[in-house]
Amino acid sequence: MILQTLLLATPVLAQQKSKNDLSYSQFLQELENDRVSKVELDETTNRASVTLKGQSQEEEPKDVVLFEQNQDLIPKIRAKQVDFSIKTSIDRSTTVGVLLNLLIFFVLISGLIAIVRRSANASGQALNFGRSKAKFQMEAKTGIQFDDVAGIEEAKEELQEVVTFLKEPEKFTAIGAKIPRGVLLVGPPGTGKTLLAKAIAGEAGVPFFSISGSEFVEMFVGVGASRVRDLFKKAKENAPCIIFIDEIDAVGRQRGAGIGGGNDEREQTLNQLLTEMDGFEGNSGIIVIAATNRPDVLDKALLRPGRFDRQVMVDYPDLQGRLGILEVHARGKKIAPEVSLEVISRRTPGFSGADLANLLNEAAILTARRHKAAITMLEVNDAVDRIVAGMEGIPLVDSKAKRLIAYHEVGHAIVATMIPGHYPVEKVTIIPRGRAGGLTWYTPDEEIGLESKSQILARISTLLGGRAAEEIVFGMDEITDGAAHDIKVLTDRAREMITKFGMSDLGALALEGQDQPVFLGGDSGNKNEYSEQVASQIDIRIRNIALDCYDKAKTIISENRLAVDRIVDLLIEKETIDGKEFRKLLAEFSPTYGKEQIKDKFPSLLKK
Repeated sequence: MILQTLLLATPVLAQQKSKNDLSYSQFLQELENDRVSKVELDETTNRASVTLKGQSQEEEPKDVVLFEQNQDLIPKIRAKQVDFSIKTSIDRSTTVGVLLNLLIFFVLISGLIAIVRRSANASGQALNFGRSKAKFQMEAKTGIQFDDVAGIEEAKEELQEVVTFLKEPEKFTAIGAKIPRGVLLVGPPGTGKTLLAKAIAGEAGVPFFSISGSEFVEMFVGVGASRVRDLFKKAKENAPCIIFIDEIDAVGRQRGAGIGGGNDEREQTLNQLLTEMDGFEGNSGIIVIAATNRPDVLDKALLRPGRFDRQVMVDYPDLQGRLGILEVHARGKKIAPEVSLEVISRRTPGFSGADLANLLNEAAILTARRHKAAITMLEVNDAVDRIVAGMEGIPLVDSKAKRLIAYHEVGHAIVATMIPGHYPVEKVTIIPRGRAGGLTWYTPDEEIGLESKSQILARISTLLGGRAAEEIVFGMDEITDGAAHDIKVLTDRAREMITKFGMSDLGALALEGQDQPVFLGGDSGNKNEYSEQVASQIDIRIRNIALDCYDKAKTIISENRLAVDRIVDLLIEKETIDGKEFRKLLAEFSPTYGKEQIKDKFPSLLKK
């Protein structure tokens, strides 16, 4: 109503005054002075169009706003014998008023409809809480086949049978074999569990449901169980099909564990999942594939045959597996001919498939940043260092701190090279990375597996090599806290030797069990599994191991003091020395590192 009043009732106020307007008093004055030649009145708008004498034809007439009552105006105009006329313009105020009212009515109706629709959607969502949020594809075109998955050949073979079950079920049912109900993919993060599920979907060509374990659980009671029922109902309508549940540990944790009991809503969801997988009705033609990296927290009823018949281990790839993964991820990248994927795979033990993919991606980013046309070994090595140890920091200036770090790292490298059973040195650097002031890299000459007692003691001696070099060169009063991490690691390894591995005269006894979390029913108290006398014996043996290995490291540093000083001077100058150059320098300056030892440990060194 206010808007309508402003636009219709007072149209004069809505218009701006221009330079061509005359006020009413000015118009009367011009009329008295006989300067007006023509006047045209508009009864509809109550305005006058005035033409003055001497005004050019191109110039527009003056506009005058009149009063509501103008009884004396017309006689004055006629008395001055001015050309006078009256016109009536079209009155559109009524039409505009009607249209404006219709517009307001339409806005009100639209707002009412929007409110009603929102209320309907809210009530519909409330009714849809129990429906499954699984993503459904009639034919899962993931773009991934088994050929795109490398490094986990054993897992691929087992899952290939699942694909064959779905494609040719009569081949197995003819001899009485039953299709497995479920397959549980178990392995560390990044090893390719979800990728395997995508490959199965791409190979099988059957309806595929994918959902995460966390999507079952909601804040409303009974929603998770309802979603499980809805999921399996849809799956039965499209059987044979595959249901993939990622991170199943979010819903499949052990029931009734922890302080105060478990989450009732999550347990109801798990109970419904157990019933749907192998209950009174059964679910013929539905294969459930689940992935987790925490199989230890899953409920035992979920792992039994008939629900998850198979548990496929997807572990870290071995040397050939890493080589295959690198070949897969190197397909779309420009790599220089001198880059050897086999060398990269040897340098990356313990890397998962995701780590290797990230490695080549980081190398490609570094190549683009350095404006190179193809990836070289320099970018690959820098990418490995960046992934393992962090970003490269600013090198230290030549100072006492830089020299101390150099002695510390050379101490590690010399002890690792001189002591039997340790991995060969790959590189020694004093360029900071992450929180470390310097680093010594090692390359395993074989796959990481079982470790002997001599190998573990060799690792402990190498960890103490840096502290031994500091004490011998700078004295006991000048040792630093740079060996804090080394000391923690060697203490843990020495304790494991005695309490878990049985590598002491206390016997082959497991003196410390596996720590079980409280939420899985573990004991909330710190319970010792041995007496105080045994605890004292354990502490003594840990200390003896550390002292013996420290003495061994100091002996190696002392016997090779000349080599240590020479290599430190070169390391301060170059900041990085690779393993081959390090061993050549050690062979040149060390009296105990002779050619026979080089021939035994590094036969390729003499050939070069």
